[in-house]
Amino acid sequence: MAMPATQIRRGMVLVFEGDPCRVVEFRHHTPGNLRAMVQAKLKNLRTGSNFEHRFRAADTIEKASMETHDLEFMYQGGSTYHFMNTENYDQLEIDEEVLGDNAQWMQPGMRIQAEYYDGRVIGIDLPNSLVLEVVDTAPVMKTATKTASTKPAKLENGVTVNVPEFVSTGEKVRVNPNTGEYMDRAK
Repeated sequence: MAMPATQIRRGMVLVFEGDPCRVVEFRHHTPGNLRAMVQAKLKNLRTGSNFEHRFRAADTIEKASMETHDLEFMYQGGSTYHFMNTENYDQLEIDEEVLGDNAQWMQPGMRIQAEYYDGRVIGIDLPNSLVLEVVDTAPVMKTATKTASTKPAKLENGVTVNVPEFVSTGEKVRVNPNTGEYMDRAK
C-alpha cells in the first residue's frame, strides 16, 4: 500500500529496499525555502541493524503487511524453540536467532505475540512482566531498607538481574523481560 513519506509515524513498519523496517524515530523537517523532508531512524527487522534515511516529501513509501498471532511456548530443542498457534493449534519452530535476547525469557506455557511478514516470524512481543523465583543471591542484610543498594540474583531461568538487598533466595520476584529489570516482589 503506497503512501506519501509525510505519513510516516513511529512504530510503523515499512518495506525499505525489500526488507521490513520499523520506524524508531522520525522528524518532519522543512529547512527554509527548501523542499520538506522526513528524517527517519529505521530498524531492519530481518537483520536487527539500525540506520537512518532521509525521505523527500514527494517520495512514496510502502507500508508492510504484517500479521500478528498469539503463540504459546511449548519446549526448546537445541537452538530451536517450539510454539503452538493458539488460534488454529498449528505447531511451529522458531530459531534462537529470530528470538534474539528474548530467548532467555522463554518458559513452558508462556504466551507471546509473534509478528509475521511474508508468512515468516520476524519478531515477538513478550509479556510486560514475568514472575520468577530467585535461586541464588547473597544473604539478606539486617540493615537492608527499600532504598538500599542492589545485588545480583540468579533467577530460575538462568538470567541474572539486580535486586534490592532485602530479597532472599527462594522468593518470587516480578521482572520486566523487555528491560531485564526487577519490578517488585511477587505475592
